[in-house]
Amino acid sequence: MTAPPSCTLPIKAIPNAPRTQIVGWLGDALKIKVHAPPVEGRANDALCEFLADHLDLPRRAVTVLRGDTSRQKLVRIEGLSLSDLKSRLPT
Repeated sequence: MTAPPSCTLPIKAIPNAPRTQIVGWLGDALKIKVHAPPVEGRANDALCEFLADHLDLPRRAVTVLRGDTSRQKLVRIEGLSLSDLKSRLPT
């Protein structure tokens, strides 16, 4: 039995934005504005929830691997390969 696909995605997160939205690509990283403040992990939670909703995945499928307190994050996405992921995101 093969493991379900998964991938990692570098993200540049901008907290305290007027609304949560995908801005676009900065090289290999996806830039996302997050409405939540960077307090007690709220921006990370909002980022993961937004990505899960946008990619039509369960919330538990999106986790922050690195960069809990940094704007530069590495997010793991379960259930999608990198090519499937990129096809669901704006170019």
